[in-house]
Amino acid sequence: MQILRAVAFAVAALLAAIGIAHAQDATTLKKEMVGQWELSTTERSKTCVVTMKGDAAAQGFKLELEPACKSALPFTKDIVAWNIKGLDIVRLQDASGESVIDFTEVEAGIFEGLRQGEGVYILQDLAAARSMAKSMDQMIGDWAMVRSNGQPICGLTLTNTEADQDNFQVFLKPKCDAAIAQFNPTQWRLERGQIILMSKSGEVWQFEADDNAQWRRVPDTADPLILLRQ
Repeated sequence: MQILRAVAFAVAALLAAIGIAHAQDATTLKKEMVGQWELSTTERSKTCVVTMKGDAAAQGFKLELEPACKSALPFTKDIVAWNIKGLDIVRLQDASGESVIDFTEVEAGIFEGLRQGEGVYILQDLAAARSMAKSMDQMIGDWAMVRSNGQPICGLTLTNTEADQDNFQVFLKPKCDAAIAQFNPTQWRLERGQIILMSKSGEVWQFEADDNAQWRRVPDTADPLILLRQ
């Protein structure tokens, strides 16, 4: 009987500790979310500034949406408050406390949320988002694909012309290497620090910036493919 009591006591203590840890996680996340955030489509063609506050509101905490939000992202017209649900869900909610969109953190300071029938939306720190926008603007223009020996094998132009909701148009120049011409990318985007090139068939090539201010295709190979700004 004493053993059973000891086990029960240990289980209760463990559950209490887990509950405290969960409460601390939610409290920490709440503190981290107070401030200005950018709510946007994945490629940032439509954006909205959300200011999350720590003041209590009905069903959650107060927030402010910039006036342009309702035209840029119509679903935001229903958002009146925000809250933390569970351990790691940031909820933008309506007046009844129901979710308009739920976000989970996918990397430090970047949250993703899905609205059925619409697609994925991004919530990220406003300053970081504007820094990324500046980076994306710097991507627009002419590039060359080269091999590790520096030999150019193709030229391409990244544009800021929308191809669809998430991507922009890219154009190959004449006389490209056969492998590049076969891939024939038609769309691109900047996503989580990578240049993403996509073909009509759905094939995807990813490039990451290296320490030499150039972009290497990943995963790396013995004869890497490199993007250089012209």
